[in-house]
Parts: sequence; structure tokens; C-alpha cells
Amino acid sequence: MLDREGDTFLYLQISEVLKSRIVSELSPGDLVISEAEIQREFSVARTTARRAIRVLRNQGIVHTRQGEGTFVSVPGETGPRGRQTPLYRHIAEEIRQRISTGELDPGGPIPSEVELVRQYGAARETVRRAVALLREQGWVFSVPHRGSYVAAEERWPD
Repeated sequence: MLDREGDTFLYLQISEVLKSRIVSELSPGDLVISEAEIQREFSVARTTARRAIRVLRNQGIVHTRQGEGTFVSVPGETGPRGRQTPLYRHIAEEIRQRISTGELDPGGPIPSEVELVRQYGAARETVRRAVALLREQGWVFSVPHRGSYVAAEERWPD
């Protein structure tokens, strides 16, 4: 089912499986599989399950209601408020999560601009905005011509 050795991130593979199920089995307003169910079914970490759902949310396929779950969106709508999170904020949030969960260590590099462009299919300027936001918030620092690195934990926002 999932190609754990391939080049495609697991969360992207899972999001494609879920998208197929939504198209073939669910209707707008139906409840989508939960993060916990994704974890069990695909034997993945919670972060991977969240990322899979986030991909679908950013594509406008699903929307999440706090405390209620994730639901199939009405085609043409992006959620209950009818708007999406900008891609640069989505990228920044995923990197922030990787930092706060320990996946990226203080002093260690974050993925390069080239890697992020490829991973998210984003423009360089979008990736730069995401890194700039993380820098402003205190999550990362950048060294010219070297890259961006995870800031010391005491510099992270509360």
C-alpha cells in the first residue's frame, strides 16, 4: 500500500489514499477518518497523520472543526469560513511542529530552500516568507550563504 522506501513522503502517499476514498465513498459533510485512525491503519506517527490531513485541508477537500473532527468540504468551498491558510504559513507551521516535537534539533539545519520548494511545490519566495516568519517568531536563525538553523530552545516563543 505505502512505499516506505520511495522518494514520496508518507504523508503525501496517505493524503492520496484518503483523497481516493473521499471521492469514491464519502459525500460533502461526511466525517473523515481521524488522526488516530490514520495512525493505526497506516502505522505512522501522529505528525505524519496530521500532515496528511493538512494536505487535504490545503487543497480544499476537507475542513476541520475544533473538537468535532475533519469533514468533507463542499466542492468550491475551502471550509466553514471559506478561506485557506496561505501556503507560506502552512510551511512555517509544519517546520515549527518538526522543531517543537524534536524532529529538528536546536542548532541543526532546517530543510534547505531547494528541498522545501520541491517538497511543497512552492515558489522560492513562498518558502522564503515561511522561513522569515519562523525567524521573526524566534524558531530559526539564518546564516548568509549557509542556510537556516533551529534556534536555541530558550529563544522559542512560549
